[in-house]
Amino acid sequence: MLKAMTISSLNMDSVTNSPIIILKEIDGEQTLPIWIGLLEATAIASEIEGVKFSRPMTHDLLKNILDNTDSKIEKIEICDLKDNTFYAYIHLTSRGNTISIDSRPSDAIALALRAHVPIFVSEEVLKKSKTIEKIKEDKPFDSNEKEKRWLDVLEKLKPEDFGKYKM
Repeated sequence: MLKAMTISSLNMDSVTNSPIIILKEIDGEQTLPIWIGLLEATAIASEIEGVKFSRPMTHDLLKNILDNTDSKIEKIEICDLKDNTFYAYIHLTSRGNTISIDSRPSDAIALALRAHVPIFVSEEVLKKSKTIEKIKEDKPFDSNEKEKRWLDVLEKLKPEDFGKYKM
């Protein structure tokens, strides 16, 4: 089963100094943190902030190609988590055919924002993510504890922890 998600936040992880995107379930409380690359974070942040460039960036170019070849992105799906690596599909239709294209989640999310399509995460990925968090923390937790831990982390962050994305 797939869970509809939205972008809750895009931050810098103060421990790893890497961008992290937090997805949140639309009709629930589950969250999914995904560490992403700086270039992909910039692509996502620029779209969220409505920054327009004089020339198309990579994700804009891909969307333009799809639009001009009668292809339509239907949704993106974060479909698997293996060895701490997330996997995603971009689901699209082209000339009556349904196609699923393998993608990094960050690229799929950047494209989903541009195409205004839904983001889904499989329940299996959410379960695997929780299992990894349990192993890392070496103790089980419920969703309220998880939320409190995230709030603690976020409340301790200072504006200078986030940095600036530059193009």
